Amino acid sequence: MTLKSDLGSYRKNYKKNSTFNFMDIDNPLELFENWFQEFDNAGIDSEVNAMTLSTISLDGFPKNRIVLLKEYSQDGFIFYTNYNSEKGLSIKDNNKVCLSFFWEELERQVIIKGFAEKLSDSKSSDYFDSRPRGSKLGAIVSNQSSVINSKEELVERLFKLDKQYTGIKITKPSHWGGYIISPLEYEFWQGGENRLHDRTRFKFINNNWIKDRLSP
Repeated sequence: MTLKSDLGSYRKNYKKNSTFNFMDIDNPLELFENWFQEFDNAGIDSEVNAMTLSTISLDGFPKNRIVLLKEYSQDGFIFYTNYNSEKGLSIKDNNKVCLSFFWEELERQVIIKGFAEKLSDSKSSDYFDSRPRGSKLGAIVSNQSSVINSKEELVERLFKLDKQYTGIKITKPSHWGGYIISPLEYEFWQGGENRLHDRTRFKFINNNWIKDRLSP
């Protein structure tokens, strides 16, 4: 049986926001902060810090997945993961990555290109210590991206580990920690009527952010 679904009629007219004057802004991180806080304060039941991380896999194909942003500053954007996971091995082989945020309810998107580097072990340990007990155990139990026989296998591992660590501090495993992405380029997208979206790109060149408006 051949399955086919024509989605040509799926269409949305973006009109929640008027034309955005990006040219008044010189620091892309300040604009990111404004947009992040606007979404966070809008009372929307969605994870504002959910972002798509794109890497180049060892097989040469790009791969995207959702991870959670845990910190951002002038230094970059931080998330945590298993270093032996597929994304961790991909970053080790090629640390050029891309992040994207899609805040649908405000009809906005941010794309960030940059280089990923491991955080210091001490910083990763500090964050690990702040996590709930179950999350700590989960980081140890799961050999992320490896093949398993069943979900029950993981649950059994977790049960045994929970008993093993009764009354004992759970410390960060060596294969787990954070990455910081140092941005080289930002692109901000604001939905507009009749597909006349507002797009502006900031590129870091010669220690300055160079700004251009892009055609939608």
